[in-house]
Amino acid sequence: MSLQQHYTAILQELGENPSREGLLDTPKRAAKAMQYLCKGYQQTLEEVVGDALFTSDNSEIVLVKDIELYSLCEHHMLPFIGKAHVAYLPNGKVLGLSKIARIVDMYARRLQIQENLTHQIADAIEEITGALGVAVVIEAKHMCMMMRGVEKQNSTMITSVMLGAFREKATTRAEFLSLIK
Repeated sequence: MSLQQHYTAILQELGENPSREGLLDTPKRAAKAMQYLCKGYQQTLEEVVGDALFTSDNSEIVLVKDIELYSLCEHHMLPFIGKAHVAYLPNGKVLGLSKIARIVDMYARRLQIQENLTHQIADAIEEITGALGVAVVIEAKHMCMMMRGVEKQNSTMITSVMLGAFREKATTRAEFLSLIK
């Protein structure tokens, strides 16, 4: 059964008539939207980064902050929306700026929990750059908590992963945290 057929069945199970005018193309549109929202499954780290790794003698923090992200929680398949702050300490290589945002998108475009997403981004940056340290903080609002369940509209979840120098050196971690405020 195709994704489109599954959406038709879902509409029927909800008590809707998939043949009514407003819903005629909904299964097709919903299937296409879901494929786009989960396109990270069709991407690899190597494809996303390509040849955008460059030799550099920079040894200071490289930070890209406020990278917007959209993901779907794996528990309810509802969106969580927020921003990621990603930093690393180069070890002879720097990554093309847009590639950091593309790495965030690749992992966010999978069914996900925020805690794992944060780890996946940090591990990928460390793997691809060989950085001396990586720090990732994600702040997000979860529709599964806002639209259903406890219905808390103003809650934000914050997760962080600190690797290498960001974990081992309080001053490096503090500098990162002050930069993202």
